[in-house]
Amino acid sequence: MGSLTDMVFRDQVDWVDPLTKMFNTLKKQGYHLIGSHAAVKKCLWVHNALVYNKFCYKCRFYGIESHRCIQFSPAVSWCWNSCLHCWRARPFDYGLEGPELIRLPYVEDPEFLAEMAILEHRRTVSGYAKRTSREMYREAIDPKHVAISLTGESTLYPRLGELIEVFHRKGLTTFLVTRGVRPDVLSNLEEEPTQLYVSLETWNEEMYREFNRPAGANLWRLTLQTLELLQSLSTRTVIRFTMIKGYNMRSEDVGGFAKLIDIANPTFVEIKAYMHVGASIGRLSRSSMPSYEEVMEFAEKLAKATSYKLVSSSRPSRVALLTRLEGPVVRYGKGCPKAWEEKDVEGEKYVEEYK
Repeated sequence: MGSLTDMVFRDQVDWVDPLTKMFNTLKKQGYHLIGSHAAVKKCLWVHNALVYNKFCYKCRFYGIESHRCIQFSPAVSWCWNSCLHCWRARPFDYGLEGPELIRLPYVEDPEFLAEMAILEHRRTVSGYAKRTSREMYREAIDPKHVAISLTGESTLYPRLGELIEVFHRKGLTTFLVTRGVRPDVLSNLEEEPTQLYVSLETWNEEMYREFNRPAGANLWRLTLQTLELLQSLSTRTVIRFTMIKGYNMRSEDVGGFAKLIDIANPTFVEIKAYMHVGASIGRLSRSSMPSYEEVMEFAEKLAKATSYKLVSSSRPSRVALLTRLEGPVVRYGKGCPKAWEEKDVEGEKYVEEYK
């Protein structure tokens, strides 16, 4: 048996501070870390586009070319909420608590983040040169879109509007995804994103506190303020409802979500299934993941309860699209040009091949 000094020294060596532990885990999971708080990770659909010529629902809905899309977060593991369905380990799972949950350790320069995001995306696709066509590979290393949505709460990055402006200046479109608890940030962006998503799973404060585990007392009120704000923004807006079977797909939930749509009047509504992946498998059961058919049934009910129409869907991603627009007039890239009009044949083939 070692001496007391040896035991103390061994304890010191074994101990790892929460931030280092968090970053080490993210690296193992394939995240390309940028500076002290940002990251890029290759999306599955980048791989599917380059290898199988199959594209994600954002291609079908909005024209985004999957292989040219950077999956990026400026606040990779900091968030106001600890949602049960989140696929990543949440900050307090690593031992972060209190202000550490929502305070970035340092504020990186927007130009640096944008340059590094593009560089890291190129690194993630660098091994596909011989696995795809020359044209697809050339396009992949010349990204045209940034999904600011990977993990964490993007509005915690205090220079977010500047970052969006830099991406736009470099010729990339941006989709910003937020949980919607910082209406003050969204209303004061120096530049708005190409499209703004507010991602929700609940429609009243009781459900929100139970499912999203907020770090503050007034975050549901702030969420409602964000929804009220959407109509005043110049960008196109989306409410994405994540559906959890046995929790928020009841008949009363249709009316609850319809009220939120009425408040926000978004350009689009996405009804998307919870996916039983990542760290969420320790919090929710596989039976919580609804089928494509169940998502479509709920989407049809929500369309009837609002003035929105069910216009498109993607079977592999188990997601439906609602809007008041007549036809696919909003396209941010050259991908999937006739996706709204055509049946999702490729998506159905994908499910059959990889289910």
